[in-house]
Amino acid sequence: MPLFPDTALPAAPRRQRRQAPAAASETLKDKALEIHRRLCGVYDCPIPYFHSLDPLSELISSLLSHRTRNAESGRAFKALRTRWPDWAAVEKAGVAEIEETIRGVTWPELKAPRIKAVLSAVRERVGTLSLDFLQAMSVDEARGWLEAIPGIGPKTSAAALSFSTLRMPALPVDSHHHRVAQRTGLIGPKLDVGPSHAVLRAQLPDNWSAQTLYDNHEVLMMHGQRVCFHRSPACGRCVLLDICPTGQARGVTATERP
Repeated sequence: MPLFPDTALPAAPRRQRRQAPAAASETLKDKALEIHRRLCGVYDCPIPYFHSLDPLSELISSLLSHRTRNAESGRAFKALRTRWPDWAAVEKAGVAEIEETIRGVTWPELKAPRIKAVLSAVRERVGTLSLDFLQAMSVDEARGWLEAIPGIGPKTSAAALSFSTLRMPALPVDSHHHRVAQRTGLIGPKLDVGPSHAVLRAQLPDNWSAQTLYDNHEVLMMHGQRVCFHRSPACGRCVLLDICPTGQARGVTATERP
């Protein structure tokens, strides 16, 4: 039985229309594809999904992960699921209890009330604590619906659609992904993570599957974690060195080891 048998899907509040990014140049598109090809060769695409959570659970997981190591956010998520039987119970719990439960993450004092507020917003707009209906929307519509909730930005909306059991073709961009994209010249040095989502997605083929877009995010993220470090990037062992203006400017050769 459909979740909303008599009416259309729950509408999002009025908000500014998502602006389409400027068309990517063919040169940048070619470069984005070459980076994807090389990194997939290193990190062995296709990459298995690391989660099989329903979209609401993935949304909460993504909120916990902001500026937090995966191990800590994972522990916090498991602690929430252990302490309370479902998200309805978390919604009813006190902010102090939630904060105590997720204390291993960065800024638990901010994330605890945000989690409660997001759960309440979903219930108010849908009538139940489920985001499964997003499957019937386009990616842009689903992201717009999610981002109309205060506290949910481009990364969180894309993660909820891509990483969850919805497996929708959305491209998340985390800080590692963003750093690699900036250093290789896919995006400018002053473009923040949020706006970079649309720009980086526009450089990739429109018809790419959810798996291929997930691979793209994962390989750029892993490259940022394992080679293109925030400090002292290991340019000498980077497969992108010859097409990376940052590595070239550092004067590093492929035989050097920083």
